[in-house]
Order: sequence, then C-alpha cells, then structure tokens
Amino acid sequence: MIPNAYRSLHCNAVRSEHIGQNVTLCGWVNSARDHGGVIFIDLRDREGLTQVVFRPEENAELAAQSHHLRDEDVLQITGKVAARLKGTENAKLGTGDVEIVASECKVLNKADVLPFQLDRELSNEDMRMKYRYLDLRRERMNRNIRTRHKITNAARNHLDAAGFIEVETPILSNPTPEGARDFLVPARLNPGKFYALPQAPQQYKQLMMVAGLERYFQIARCFRDEDLRADRQPEFTQIDIEASFIQRDDIVNLVEGLLVSMFKAGTGRDIPAPFPRMTYQEAMDRYGSDKPDTRYGNEIVDMADVFANSGFKIFRTTIENGGVVRAINAKGFAGITTGQMIRLNEIATQAGMKVKQLAFIKIENGEYKSPLWKFFAGEEQQAMIQKLGAEEGDLIFFYAGTWQEACDILGRVRVEIANMMQLTKDSTALNFLWVVDFPLLAQDAETQSWVAVHHPFTRPKTEDIPLMEAGEYAKVRAEAYDVVLNGYELGGGSIRIHEKDLQAKLFSVLGVNEEEQAHKFGHLLDAFRFGAPPHGGLALGLDRIAMLVSGEDSIREVIAFPKNNKGSDLMTDSPTQIDFKTLREIYIQSTYKEKKPEAA
Repeated sequence: MIPNAYRSLHCNAVRSEHIGQNVTLCGWVNSARDHGGVIFIDLRDREGLTQVVFRPEENAELAAQSHHLRDEDVLQITGKVAARLKGTENAKLGTGDVEIVASECKVLNKADVLPFQLDRELSNEDMRMKYRYLDLRRERMNRNIRTRHKITNAARNHLDAAGFIEVETPILSNPTPEGARDFLVPARLNPGKFYALPQAPQQYKQLMMVAGLERYFQIARCFRDEDLRADRQPEFTQIDIEASFIQRDDIVNLVEGLLVSMFKAGTGRDIPAPFPRMTYQEAMDRYGSDKPDTRYGNEIVDMADVFANSGFKIFRTTIENGGVVRAINAKGFAGITTGQMIRLNEIATQAGMKVKQLAFIKIENGEYKSPLWKFFAGEEQQAMIQKLGAEEGDLIFFYAGTWQEACDILGRVRVEIANMMQLTKDSTALNFLWVVDFPLLAQDAETQSWVAVHHPFTRPKTEDIPLMEAGEYAKVRAEAYDVVLNGYELGGGSIRIHEKDLQAKLFSVLGVNEEEQAHKFGHLLDAFRFGAPPHGGLALGLDRIAMLVSGEDSIREVIAFPKNNKGSDLMTDSPTQIDFKTLREIYIQSTYKEKKPEAA
C-alpha cells in the first residue's frame, strides 16, 4: 500500500525494524483496553492490526483524550514504534512484537454505537444485509472480498496470456430464451417496448466470432428473474469465454489451466490437471446428478440383473415394463433415527416419489430387517449382498420406477445421506470433474414439446445429426460440457452451431417458427450467412468459484452487496415503489393491488 498524506504505513506493516521511528497510521478502533490508566487500543485497517498505547506519564492530555475513544472511531495516530514489554508479545499478529507510543491522535470521525458487534458472527442475515458496509469490515468478509479480487485478477491474467481480448457487451438488449425469466426495462423513447437485462451475453459473443475477434472474454454481469437459493442471485457475475476454430478439448484444456490459476491464487494450492471426465449418462446412472459430488461413495447401483425374475412382483414388473430398479447402500447408516428416516422420505417425495416411503433393508445384529427380505429368493438375497457389498451396519434403499425418477429421487437421497452422516465434514478435497455428452434436447412433461437442455445455440454431435433429421430427438447428444467441483457446477459451455440451416432446423424442433426466428434471432441467422467460423465457449460462475475458494456455503458471503433470499436489498430498500408520475412517463401502470389487512 502506497503511503500518502494521511499515513506512512498501513496497520499490518509495522515491524521490529521500525523501532525508534515515528510513523503515522490511520484506521478504526478495533478494541480499547484500560490497564490501570494506561489505554491500549488496537488500530485496524484492511491489512491488519497494530497496538497503540497512550501513556499518561508521557502525554497526560492525550491519555485523557484516549479514555473517550469508542470502537469503530476513525483515527489518525502518530507515534514512535517501540518494542512490546517482554512477555506481552502476540505471536498471532505480524505486528505482535511492537506497539506505537502515541504522540498525536486525531479523531477523523466518531462512531455511534453499532447495531451489532463486528467480532462476532451474526445469525440474523437480514441485519447483516441492512448494514452491509459494517458487515464488510469484519475480517472474514474482508478476506472473502479480497480473495475474490485475487482469483478474478488471476483469470484476467491467464486469459490475456492465452490471447483473449476483453470486450464489454450491452446490458440493455432483447429477451432471449436462456432458461429463466428476463428482467424487463421499459424504453421511454420507444413507448410500449422493453429492453431485457441479459441472462448471458450468448448471442453477442457468437456475433464477435463472426466479427473475426477469434478470442473473447468478459467478466460479465448477468441477470435472471428466478427463485433464489444459497448459490443463486438475481444478478451475478460470470467469466464468459468464446473462441473460434476450436474443438471441445481446446476449451477443456484452456479452462483447466484457468481454474488451476484461480485456485492457486485464492488458496495457494496446486490443483492437478487434467481433470477426470465422465459422460452425462454415467453421471446420472452412478450419482443421479449431472454435477456429482465424488468425494464420497454411496453410489446408485442398477439391480436389474438381480431382480429381473424376482418373486417380488413390483420389482419384476417394473423391469419388464422398461423401468429400472436401483439401490443405494448407505454404509454404516443402520443407526438412522426416526427423524432422519422421515426427512429422507420427504426428500424423496419432493423429488417425485409417489409411494409413501422408500423401500429399505437394514442390517443389524446379523439380521436383514425389512418387509422386502422375505420376498427375495435365496439366490436373489446372495446376489444383492454381493453386488452392493452389504454388511453389518449398512442401510440399503431401493427405488423402482422410470430411469429419470430413479435418478432424481436416489440422487437427492444420496446427497442428504452424506449430509446426515457428515461424510464431507472437514474435507479439504477438491474433486474437479468434467461432465460431457449431454443430451441436446429434453421433452417437457406437460406440453410434450422439445426444449434445449443447455440453450438453442448448442451444436449436436456430428454423428448424431442424422438422428435429429430422423426425428429421434431423445437420442441426440450435444457438444456440451460442464465443469464440476464437489457437487457444484462451476460452469458450462458448448461448441455452437455456426451454420444458418442447422440453426434454423434446431429452432424448428424447438417450436420456433420462421416468423419467430426472424423476429427474435434474425440478426444471428443473418450473421451466419456471411462466413461464421466454427466456434464455442464456456461460462464460469465467478460468484460460485469465489464461494468455494473461500470455504463459504453461500455466494452472498463473497458478493459485496448481495440481495437477500427474497431478492431484496435491505440497505438501499430496493426494489421499491415508483410514483405514478414516473410510471406515466414510461407508459407503465401497475396492476398490483396491496392486500388490505383483515379486520380484527
């Protein structure tokens, strides 16, 4: 930190070599202590702490003034660096061998009593959000924001060294089908028309490839009007990357190097590369998730070969009708509590289970405790034990139904079991993984229409294009890839369609007719007519990466001014009501009516 007119050093820079020198520091009163009339304060700035002592025998007036200092007062301190008395050193601080004997103290600003103490964790998150500027003074939050800066800077440096050019794209654009609701902005100069805030710079970055820039990146602000959770915000940041004349492996290799650089900058750890790869099909079959946490086992096992001819009718007929029977062996979980079992059934029901409870077998004291056990023939029992590695203390869960149901239900149950058993507690493992070969299309259960799994600009695998032409849409795989860490999707991307006819064909499969294509995507389809190069890319969630690097459980902990879980900024009172006159100027009238309180 460069010295300036206010200070000569920051509060974590004072060392033994400065003993005898006069220095000037600025910062906040972190704490004040009265030791028999001698006042000690810890002065804090963003870099750390220095102890300051006010000695009455050296400056009685200044010592008297120090009695009125309060936590979080902003001070400018001038004084001589001295060694701490032997036995009073603090080995936990970089400045722990020295202190400043104050000769001058200027109060730059007095602080009122704070709404909460900064040296304690606060469970009331709304209070933290309301006074976020105070929350950010805390050491943990200061460290998180600075860690985010380090990994962002590492990303920029890595991409710049790889020949990528940073380009900003418009914030005000047109709505696009990216999978979530758009935030809309009325256009005053064009009455009745609206801009949309970008869910991602997807079309612009593809147009930059048509423009011949070849390698683009952006630390891009994105907006999605969707329900919130711990790793989701209405406005978020992604590292957006697009390149021309590349294939999947080129992007994979680039992103692996990028993530290695970012995690090295944020954690100091060397991440081994290349990362393992797994197909979407394998990920769903083994983990019931396309973003599996591979730090623990409890994998989903297909039991069709065991129960194809079972005397248990439900299992046998499910397999005969094209369904699946799958199981999870929760090793050592036979001591599950009633409350935990209820919770697992709730999770399964939320994921789509139609029966009241999961089928299970509990192995305790050498007994197989379950209503199912008696329906299994001896050879089935032995085959099941062998295939699942079942032993004393295990708890086995089963599901019989469609493949998708089994993935959804057992995938969620697997994660919840890991949480209950604390299988990743204190884990420092960083299990990176590429999930590849996603399906290109999925069928909407309600409308039976086809929707894009990633987005409508994703390229089908070349060998699967004939399947799309033949109308076998469920079998078409995409040139798409996601990078995953410990059960979180860090980012996803794809090789894009660069031919006008193939893009128009995919739009038609998605039910976008020629008129809609011309209206919504005419600029992109026109651009493809004029020599679009093969291209592809990926977007990484910067907030999510910062969260994982910082060891946090919520992206709100690594965003300076986030929204709360209701999408509100309590500090600035946004969103807020707008007066009638302002709305009239943009030709908007709200139809929302406040609910009147019920009479007592």
